[in-house]
Amino acid sequence: MVAELATRPQNIETLQNAGVMSLLRPLLLDVVPTIQQTAALALGRLANYNDDLAEAVVKGDILPQLVYSLAEQNRFYKKAAAFVLRAVAKHSPQLAQAIVDCGALDTLVICLEDFDPGVKESAAWALGYIARHNAELSQAVVDAGAVPLLVLCIQEPEIALKRIAASDLSDISKHSPELAQTVVDAGAIAHLAQMILNPDAKLKRQVLSALSQIAKHSVDLAEMVVEAEIFPVVLTCLKDKDEYVKKNASTLIREIAKHTPELSQLIVNAGGVAAVIDCIGSCKGNIRLPGIMMLGYVAAHSENLAMAVIISKGVPQLSACLSEEPEDHIKAATAWALAQIGRHTPEHARAVAVTNILPVLLSLYMSAESSEDLQVKVLPHDSKARRLFVTSGGLKKVQEIKAEPGSLLQEYINSINNCYPEEIVRYYSPGYSDTLLQRVDSYQPLTN
Repeated sequence: MVAELATRPQNIETLQNAGVMSLLRPLLLDVVPTIQQTAALALGRLANYNDDLAEAVVKGDILPQLVYSLAEQNRFYKKAAAFVLRAVAKHSPQLAQAIVDCGALDTLVICLEDFDPGVKESAAWALGYIARHNAELSQAVVDAGAVPLLVLCIQEPEIALKRIAASDLSDISKHSPELAQTVVDAGAIAHLAQMILNPDAKLKRQVLSALSQIAKHSVDLAEMVVEAEIFPVVLTCLKDKDEYVKKNASTLIREIAKHTPELSQLIVNAGGVAAVIDCIGSCKGNIRLPGIMMLGYVAAHSENLAMAVIISKGVPQLSACLSEEPEDHIKAATAWALAQIGRHTPEHARAVAVTNILPVLLSLYMSAESSEDLQVKVLPHDSKARRLFVTSGGLKKVQEIKAEPGSLLQEYINSINNCYPEEIVRYYSPGYSDTLLQRVDSYQPLTN
């Protein structure tokens, strides 16, 4: 009854006030196995609800009992006990540390070798919730010997077990190059790479995420991911029906592209830039963000790579994002990517300017709603960017705007003009050429 009631949030407080925790604890040792399991399930549901209840499980000295039972009891109880540990660990690093301190890791790792896939899965969930918080907790999971067993779990036939094992490898890899290296050393990359084409979308999300978390840290790790021949296979994920598969595939490509011109060139050669541009066109919002950033990273490396983005029609797609996306952080990333494309030569700058993007950038720069980050991205304190603003006609456009003296718009125009020498601003002001011509007319040459 208590386990059943604990499934509904509105009952939790009443149960807590009724002192249900202290009633459940002795039932973990009951002679009837179903009572033990159901008591553990009830505790897990309560602890899952909020950190106060999870804290109560720790303070009630329930954890040592669960850990003991994990090693001794049947598979149903093991699953229930692992569920309580996961429910406590998820809330905070401190609560996860309490799980580690009571000696749970060794027992959870032993459960990864259980013959029952459900027990393996429950143990993997608990380990993942511990590892995701920080590098120290992740290291504790690694030291307990979890990684090689998780690599075996991703090779099991059960899809749910594969998913959570891949997710754990991602959570362990994300914190540091050293932790990612332990995952690589256990042979994870080859098995993850083989699952990129698995029909299960949730598994693909986790696989792509794990490969990104490995590749992001260093050139060496990124090269190891590439050597597992993920190209061009991974590009099919950019067309996936599942939005998060698309996002995670773009993120993986971005994490590889950012490191070196050579890795970016490899992606270009595989058709990766065109595929990412198509992907950006087929989705909206945050799903677009890693793809937008990937184009910026590729273009930043060299003139040729920036030209590859231009040739693949990246600029019109980015300018569409700039106009369509309501969120400032996406607009800022897009403006940054366009700057990386346009900053190399006048030819690159022209490719950006011809899409008529400058008035859009300008209106964003002058919009009171735009965040400072976005304004800074649009006209950075960078001589190349200032030059681009002039050569592509941006500064001239600013001078043509009729603003009320003292208005916010006038302030923005002044702050743009302050980035340039006075004579440059005068040169681009309307009517300046007429003034010059009048000076020619009235000029009296000196005669000998």
